[in-house]
Amino acid sequence: MGPRRRRKTDTPRRREPSPSPRTRRRDTRPAPTHHRRARLRVLREIRALQKSTDLLLRKLPFSRLVREICGKFTRGMDFNWQAHALLALQEAAEAFLVHLFEDAYLLTLHAGRVTLFPKDIQLARRIRGIEAGLG
Repeated sequence: MGPRRRRKTDTPRRREPSPSPRTRRRDTRPAPTHHRRARLRVLREIRALQKSTDLLLRKLPFSRLVREICGKFTRGMDFNWQAHALLALQEAAEAFLVHLFEDAYLLTLHAGRVTLFPKDIQLARRIRGIEAGLG
């Protein structure tokens, strides 16, 4: 490819005449309120979380919870957990929860609401059945 052509700079570009003060339009958009800014911030955070692949729960509290539940099922006997085992368990748990919340929110929209209620989550678990992790 050859060199790029440059525009001539000796001929000035024509501009639209600026409107007179009488015909100038004012910005009719309302100033962003506190609630609108908060809503935009929440939507921005949702988009960022949807793009990311990192874990949503902190590792240490999740590890303590797993060890506590394991202790209840093994009658107080303490097991050593590999870091990769805890990480795999956390990945599976978060995938399960995200999918459950997606299903529950679809039920919320079906009911004509935008607020997720506990009854939506309970209905999503009931519709899934035992095979899908109802337990």
